[in-house]
Amino acid sequence: MSKTRTDLKAEDLTVSPAKNAVAGPGEMSIKLDLKAEPFSIKSTLKNAVVVAPLSAGAFKERSPKPTTFRKCYQRGELPIALKHDYKGSLSWKVEIETLDYQHYLPLFFDGLCETCHPYEIFARQGCHDMLDRGDTKILPVIPQLIIPIRNALNTRNNQVMCTTMKVLQHLVTSADKVGEALVPYFRQILPVFNLFKHKNKNLGDRVEYGQRKRENIGELIQETLQLFERYGGPTAFINIKYMVPTYESCMKN
Repeated sequence: MSKTRTDLKAEDLTVSPAKNAVAGPGEMSIKLDLKAEPFSIKSTLKNAVVVAPLSAGAFKERSPKPTTFRKCYQRGELPIALKHDYKGSLSWKVEIETLDYQHYLPLFFDGLCETCHPYEIFARQGCHDMLDRGDTKILPVIPQLIIPIRNALNTRNNQVMCTTMKVLQHLVTSADKVGEALVPYFRQILPVFNLFKHKNKNLGDRVEYGQRKRENIGELIQETLQLFERYGGPTAFINIKYMVPTYESCMKN
């Protein structure tokens, strides 16, 4: 006994002349062309066209908003300049030790989202220079660095993420207790780590020329997590494991 379907909508049907069909006078051949979603009842019909599932876009790059770092540089508020040498390094107009870390360090971390020259160089090198000479000034600024770090990681841009991972590794080892101070903020930082942890380049027997520049995001994430565990104190591993379930301890094993 045939069943009559009552869940079809008018927009699901398209009327078109059937191929190889001869219609008599005043008659029209009808062909059903149903657009159905995967795993729906309509997808079981004979003439249904199953639409592919939409991509969630988890790995899709996201365009960062204009950074405060760029605006401050364009207004001439940053004590930096580009050194015109073969390295294209950063030149400071004042002694780094005399800077207000509460103001300038979050500002340079905000610039980690930049990918354009010269802002990318200024932000990256500025972070490393300030972390090299910050010592005890770094620890009180940790809460102000979390939002810029999260914004940089959420861009999903490979260049930005690799730069941010290297700065995070430098941050953890820059001064005492910094690693432990980061542990309460793992829930803001580590979701992107869990997403890209296994995104490694598999080239078979070919040579990975980007290995020298440390541009493999999967390896950088593993190195960063291990540093978080080593410098994060006794509760670091359990907090990392909660956010990144596939992580294995580098100290207990």
